[in-house]
Amino acid sequence: MSCNEHVAILGAGIGGLTLALSLHQAGIPCKVYEAVQELKPLGVGVNLLPHAVRELSELGLLSALDAVSVRTKEAVFFTEHGQLVFNEPAGAAAGYDWPQFSIHRGDLQTVLLAAVQERLGQDSVVCDHRCVDVTQDANGVTVSFVDAAGRPRENIQAAVAIACDGIHSVVRKKLYPNEGAPRYSGVNMWRGVTRWQPILSGASMIRAGWLSIGKMVIYPIRNAIDEQGRQLVNWVAELESEQPAQRDWSRAGRLEDFLPVFENWKFDWLDVPALIRAADSILEYPMVDQDPLPRWTHGRITLLGDAAHPMVPRGSNGAGQAIIDARCLAGWLKREGVSPQALESYDKERVPATTNVVLTNRKTPPDAILREVYERSGGKRFDNLEEIVSRSELQSISDRYKRVAGYDPAQLKNRPSFL
Repeated sequence: MSCNEHVAILGAGIGGLTLALSLHQAGIPCKVYEAVQELKPLGVGVNLLPHAVRELSELGLLSALDAVSVRTKEAVFFTEHGQLVFNEPAGAAAGYDWPQFSIHRGDLQTVLLAAVQERLGQDSVVCDHRCVDVTQDANGVTVSFVDAAGRPRENIQAAVAIACDGIHSVVRKKLYPNEGAPRYSGVNMWRGVTRWQPILSGASMIRAGWLSIGKMVIYPIRNAIDEQGRQLVNWVAELESEQPAQRDWSRAGRLEDFLPVFENWKFDWLDVPALIRAADSILEYPMVDQDPLPRWTHGRITLLGDAAHPMVPRGSNGAGQAIIDARCLAGWLKREGVSPQALESYDKERVPATTNVVLTNRKTPPDAILREVYERSGGKRFDNLEEIVSRSELQSISDRYKRVAGYDPAQLKNRPSFL
């Protein structure tokens, strides 16, 4: 493989693997370099909204995803008292040409990895290669690696390098060595998965409460996991906290730090504390993001996914934006060649788009519906929601986010394919 045509992908997460599949579809040679010694299915649930599923469908992955996920049918919002405040259909049930999937992040990565290895070859993803530096000249890039023990690996040359190395991106730090610390939103979250009987429709994306008094996000990510017909249900507990948790996706959480807030959340449709207590494990993480960068591309190097635009997870949109980054970048590389010019074109398209998503996630993501109801009701039960806030006002919050994030139904249907 000539370095003049080789794309080096640094990181085998959702964005990196999607980029590898997209480049293969475009006829562009690439290889993925991953820091860990072995790729294992880690993490908890993620949502793939219709704009992301469209891209994965164009890669021929719809049936593989259907086999390991739940097609989300509705988004529903409740108060901390369990009162319904808003609901709307989701994905195919809302008339999209593509479904919305709720899926375990490990299952999504496994589907992507299997497709990459099948289509590009078993050697297309190289593990135990942690990137420590990238340099460039007029002809290409040189990437330096170390193994898990810190011993130098052989350098590789490529035409361009795409940093898909996540929230602790080495490449981002190289490009922006004086960037400030992550911006803490004032909210910590605890995440878990629980084996549970279907809740509501069995395909509902549930949000309840509000951040100042405790908020829950609950949705199933795997169907029929046992003879009892239970699902694997993902949940996220969110609570305002003065001190941020450690920024480590694998950090274990403690029940005593958040469960007391939800002890009285026993509704006719769900016993929330019982759901939490029955979790297989609990992870803790702060809701943090970074201020948007002015540019990701520097010559033959660019950023993608969380390395480019870490965002607070309040719009079910982090993985989706990484997938869209990958497809957009592959499209430009196909049209303009494997060149700095293609990276610049990608930069001009995706930086402003994701900047809008990052800033909207801070202020008015879909769960701002809960904020409106909580603030106007004073956190009290109500008899008639329309006397507090109209459905049209709440619908406008949801619709505005769809437009900003790129999955307004008409906007998505009419957008040309990236490839």
